[in-house]
Amino acid sequence: MSEPSTRGATTAGTTGTARGHSAGAFDVRNVIAALIGFYGVVLTVYGLVDSDNGEARTGGVNANLWTGLAMLVFAAAFALWSWLRPIVVDPTQVHPEGEGTDDGSGGH
Repeated sequence: MSEPSTRGATTAGTTGTARGHSAGAFDVRNVIAALIGFYGVVLTVYGLVDSDNGEARTGGVNANLWTGLAMLVFAAAFALWSWLRPIVVDPTQVHPEGEGTDDGSGGH
């Protein structure tokens, strides 16, 4: 299994033992890209295969096809943005000096 990518990211102030990792699939930009991309694919396919695509209502434009293609471009831009500029999670900021860790005692 390979290490998560931290390309283009810096972790200033960290020591050699604490190394940051990218948010990966939990980055909200990936979730947005996946959802918009899914709907973009659905609209693009629907715009291509629908025989009565409603061009009379939209002034002769296949709105489903063009909207689906625009959504695919938008999703690709978000995915590219997330890939080029990943969010790096600093492990010392997640649980600094043992704060917020659960010792299993059930106490607060």
